[in-house]
Amino acid sequence: MTTDGTGRGPLSGLVVADFSRILAGPYATMLLADLGADVVKVESPGGDDTRTWAPPVRDGVSTYYLGVNRNKRSVALDLTDPDDVAAARELARRADVLVENFKPGGLARFGLDHATVSTTNPGIVYASISGFGSGPGGRSLPGYDLIVQAISGLMSLTGDPDGDPYRAGVAVFDVMAGLHATIGVLSALNLRRETGRGQHVEVDLLSSALSGLVNQTSAYVAGDVVPFRMGNSHPSLFPYEPLPCSDGDLIVTAGNDGQFRKLCDVLGVPELAEDPRFLHNEDRTANRDRLRPLLVERLRTRTKMEWFRDIIGAGVPCGPINTIDQGVAFAEEVGLAPVVTVGEGAAAVPSVRNPIRFSDTAAQYRLPPPRVDEHGAEIRRWLAEGPGTR
Repeated sequence: MTTDGTGRGPLSGLVVADFSRILAGPYATMLLADLGADVVKVESPGGDDTRTWAPPVRDGVSTYYLGVNRNKRSVALDLTDPDDVAAARELARRADVLVENFKPGGLARFGLDHATVSTTNPGIVYASISGFGSGPGGRSLPGYDLIVQAISGLMSLTGDPDGDPYRAGVAVFDVMAGLHATIGVLSALNLRRETGRGQHVEVDLLSSALSGLVNQTSAYVAGDVVPFRMGNSHPSLFPYEPLPCSDGDLIVTAGNDGQFRKLCDVLGVPELAEDPRFLHNEDRTANRDRLRPLLVERLRTRTKMEWFRDIIGAGVPCGPINTIDQGVAFAEEVGLAPVVTVGEGAAAVPSVRNPIRFSDTAAQYRLPPPRVDEHGAEIRRWLAEGPGTR
């Protein structure tokens, strides 16, 4: 585990004023920071809420907070204090990008809304992340990932067919909204190169959810079919689910007819690939209740890792169901180097590598997640240098 990517990133020179907290916004700004942007994290004197979301912790700091706040400088500003509001406005005036996830309109009373900021900084790319948009119907609704998982329909798809709805094991729509916000920011920055003007980028969790549910929402809007819980089964593919071996389950995903033939060969039942009931994907999906026990009968004769080696070797996608530590270890085994150390000495923090790889401008790991107001003095000095500076 090493600190790497210390040169100039593709976003070097950009200043990002990060007025967001919790997950969606901080994840987006961390990605921008990894790519070289100078991200100034503006916190209340009490700090980002996730600092206290524990356990688990590392050296008394929530690992939730640590996971989405590297490469940032922190300044604590009390927006009820006139001097701090003035500093926040000056930061917004100098920034290339501002990211916020207050309730829609919540920053207007401080003169930090898009309409006000853009009068003194017409080049600002101003990104707002909300739960349900800025329209009259959604602006007052609280934007929590779990609520959106419920309202969007995701939970109706997650869990056993006869069991209760379940949430995903991670705040999936916060992460999606953060990614969508990042795409929006980069797109607006690209246009600014031509026009010199920024714009207001708006992302909401529910729209990200409905987009991210892809084939499931398409089933309804394009096919008038309301999807339902199927446990680990796929509505349109089989086999594409966990199947039991002698010592546990193995995910097997034969996504086309050729892969299914290879799977049958490896399992020693080539005749199944010629059976009219299983000849094509539509046939296998319609007859999954007949096909599944025939596959399981063979898979139960060996361990999941024995089958994994042979099935993957035949070119059929499959994989064991791992715990998180096993998943990180597997990434290490295949050479992805998933963990980097950010910072030096006692302040060093292990972190998950940025997933984007560039041939010339590697992601940077310059700063560990900051303490509240850790960089407050230097940021205030910079903001006080005068209106002619950026």
